[in-house]
Amino acid sequence: MNELKPKLFDCFKDYSGKQLVKDIIAGVIVGIIALPLSIALAIASGVGPEQGLYTAIIAGFFIAVFGGSSVQIGGPTAAFVVIIYGIIAKYGTSGLTVATIMAGIILVIFGIFHFGSLIKYIPYTITCGFTCGIAVTLFVGQLKDFFGFRMETVPSEFVDKLIAYVKALGTTNLIALILGLGAVLIMMIWPKISEKLPGFLSTIPGSLMAIVITTVLAAVAKLPVNTIGSVYGELSSKFPTPTIPDVNFEMVKELIQPAFTIAILAGIESLLSAVVSDGMIGDTHKSNAELVGQGLGNIFSGLFGGIPATGAIARTAANVRNGGRSPIAGITHCVTLTLVLLLLMPIAAYIPMTTLAAVLLVVAFGMADWKAFTRLIKTAPKSDVLVLVTTFLLTVFFDLVVAIEVGVVMAAILFMKRMSDTTGIQAWKYIDDPDVTPGEAEKLREIPRSIKVYEISGPLFFAATDRIMKIGVEKTTQVVIIRMRAVTAIDASALKSLRELVTEIRNKDIRVVFSHVNEQPLKAMEKDGLAEIVGQNNFKADIVEALNYAEGIVK
Repeated sequence: MNELKPKLFDCFKDYSGKQLVKDIIAGVIVGIIALPLSIALAIASGVGPEQGLYTAIIAGFFIAVFGGSSVQIGGPTAAFVVIIYGIIAKYGTSGLTVATIMAGIILVIFGIFHFGSLIKYIPYTITCGFTCGIAVTLFVGQLKDFFGFRMETVPSEFVDKLIAYVKALGTTNLIALILGLGAVLIMMIWPKISEKLPGFLSTIPGSLMAIVITTVLAAVAKLPVNTIGSVYGELSSKFPTPTIPDVNFEMVKELIQPAFTIAILAGIESLLSAVVSDGMIGDTHKSNAELVGQGLGNIFSGLFGGIPATGAIARTAANVRNGGRSPIAGITHCVTLTLVLLLLMPIAAYIPMTTLAAVLLVVAFGMADWKAFTRLIKTAPKSDVLVLVTTFLLTVFFDLVVAIEVGVVMAAILFMKRMSDTTGIQAWKYIDDPDVTPGEAEKLREIPRSIKVYEISGPLFFAATDRIMKIGVEKTTQVVIIRMRAVTAIDASALKSLRELVTEIRNKDIRVVFSHVNEQPLKAMEKDGLAEIVGQNNFKADIVEALNYAEGIVK
């Protein structure tokens, strides 16, 4: 049960007032960093700007309190934008709420059943492929607001979206474009300026400075650009109240697939973030408690009108760099955003849409590891490159659900193919074989030709059962020795083929002897009944014992 115990309780053992101050300061700073991102990500996902804050506040609180990481900061992330937009387009906001809650329940179940370690079975080629694919779709999705295109609707499909943009080029708002470029420039230059500033000023993120400067400029000069207020109307500054959505079996059946995708994506991203932060603070997170915390965060985010959330790597790293070492920092980050929601939300209506688009363009550019992508294409095995490129293309041109499903299946099939290729069955040579090279005969043991020895190497599973049929006998054969020292695992399909082979050989009055059978294959053979068919006395500890036993039978 300790694996499910929230990290919050462990952090209080050696907690001090000095660390409390550091955690509060780090939480305030991370809250300021999360403010523009939460609003921008919500708008990019197709929901109201305040819903981004709801998510960061509600989900962030539960992730901090019940999670398995000391420093994890939860909230909306860029990885979810594409899938959220797709769910809303197909099922509406009520469908998104149900999918978010379902994903939370799935994550809690994952944690309770200790599935935290299973996330490592998602290959890096898949995570790299869909991360780069998400970055491309997120980048393209911001071009409408960045260029100020006058478009009533934006198609959800990638190719249709590009075609619509090309047709709308004539409606470009040059002032919005210049303002957006100015925001990008501020975000590029500000880090160099801020590092020279004293104290708290050095922690202000470039995205917040870009929003403040461009918002003031647009408001004072009364620039003809779209703002959050002109697009979304009056923003709510009230704290959300929980609402239970109307759910029926048909809706659950339709949304189970996207819910699983949200859960898998949230699990992967949160645990990756936890691993990164572990390295920064020299700690060890509890993966299963983290999944439970992520699950509760998404359940309550959905109930309070938020969107899917997960551990945010950039915000978590900022928390650590600013002195955060306990979940108190994550809770303070939620309190900071709550004060912004209650007191300053009406001001957010003046933020230009092109500025938010600029913020997300920078986020999209930074979230994809293109160096790793190109390095994998150049250096990885062809099968891995195929998985990488397929996942990337499916994410861009179809959706993340299809990309992850196909990517995992492809990776599994190609892995099984690779493993089956490593499984081999080799017949031992005799001293007088014509193909024995000079000097090799001295290394071979002299055994009578009435004894056949076969050595199996590699795992024996359903994709390698055809190899078993390579074991053959001759008219003079009296004993067949099957050496299995290099067989680490065997499955039911291979057991069936092995049992059929043993039965066939024994029907010819030929003895079958097994040498050096490892623990898992031996237990499987005993459970299957094959060991009883062969006879316990025909299992030998090593090849020397097996050969001596076989020679005794022949004599």
